[in-house]
Amino acid sequence: MFGLDAKDTRFLLIVMFLTLATPVLLQPFPETSSLAQFNAGYPDLMQRFAIFGIFAIGFNILFGLTGYLSFGHAAFLGVGSYSVVWMYKLLDYNVLPGLILAVVVSGLFAVVIGFISLRRSGIYFSILTLAFAQMSYNLAYSVLTPITNGETGLQVYSNDPQVLLTEAGPHLPHLFGLVMSDATRVRLGDWVFTFNFGYYFTAIIAIIVFYISLRIFRSPFGMILRAIKSNRTRLDYAGINTKPYMLAAFVVSGMYAGLAGGLLAAMDPLAGAERMQWTASGEVVLMTILGGAGTLLGPVLGAAFIKYFENIFSKINEGVLHTWFGWLPDGLEDFIITIVHPFVGEGWHLTLGLLFVLVVVFLPGGMIEGLNRIAGLFNKKSEKSEEAQDSKSDARESQPAE
Repeated sequence: MFGLDAKDTRFLLIVMFLTLATPVLLQPFPETSSLAQFNAGYPDLMQRFAIFGIFAIGFNILFGLTGYLSFGHAAFLGVGSYSVVWMYKLLDYNVLPGLILAVVVSGLFAVVIGFISLRRSGIYFSILTLAFAQMSYNLAYSVLTPITNGETGLQVYSNDPQVLLTEAGPHLPHLFGLVMSDATRVRLGDWVFTFNFGYYFTAIIAIIVFYISLRIFRSPFGMILRAIKSNRTRLDYAGINTKPYMLAAFVVSGMYAGLAGGLLAAMDPLAGAERMQWTASGEVVLMTILGGAGTLLGPVLGAAFIKYFENIFSKINEGVLHTWFGWLPDGLEDFIITIVHPFVGEGWHLTLGLLFVLVVVFLPGGMIEGLNRIAGLFNKKSEKSEEAQDSKSDARESQPAE
């Protein structure tokens, strides 16, 4: 099925189910519960999970599979966003032409940057990509203001051509009339689930690009990329020209980033130079390493984890803490809040940093390695119980019949 073996097909089907069921899975607590603060099943955040998951999947093809660490992937994210907004300005708010343009333009941009940067490897490659990203950021911020609108950001105005937009047409990002912000709310008791068209549009694209990534990982092309990461010199001595493979991986990764940037503009029709900053490039590096570089699902988990912290933990203020610990004696309540408060709210970066340190030190393979270890413990327990049962049955069989 889908050109995959049975194991990968099951894996893909599980990923599809979890992705499509996200609006339910991310609402574990009823609205009346004090733990509803931890719910993440609202459209904007779910879309960010999917979009930055796409961004991290593409980055993982270059870093996790090929071993080349780029510090400039945010440049392609910004190019994708600008492309979509320009398509809004010239045609109409239909997201599909914009996304196609975002993928094409970011791919061409990646060809240029990759052709130059891949002449070097290691830290020199990383610094080159960082330099290109910062140049792109500064050009977008100041020099190319007629195209990017500088620090204000590019957005759609009433005097833009929008040659395909009719008076009766939607004036919001849409897909052939289906508006991205359209949502259906379903109430089941104290639970409220929001099913948003924009999220499902993004989720279906995320499933498609995940499938493409899976095929790349399992293909001969993916095997060459693994060999480049393992020992590029050996491949060169074997007579294999590795440069086209590396450039192809860089371009594919850049196209993924451009698609993610385009989807950000589809969610909010505004593109700013801040999406090209080095901090955005560093964020996708953290996502990939935290989830598990070189694994299929790890970067997606890392992206969701960081965006969850950014949007949920950052909202836990002192008032919320007093609600949680108000049942304690006053002195103990104040003491616990004094300890916990620096790690939540505005201090969520501290918690994320500590978790990142723990993962790097104790789980070099990221969150996926931790899940594998947990699964291994259960497998060992089941194997031990099976061995114990086998030994008991052997003992019974060895006893002489009376």
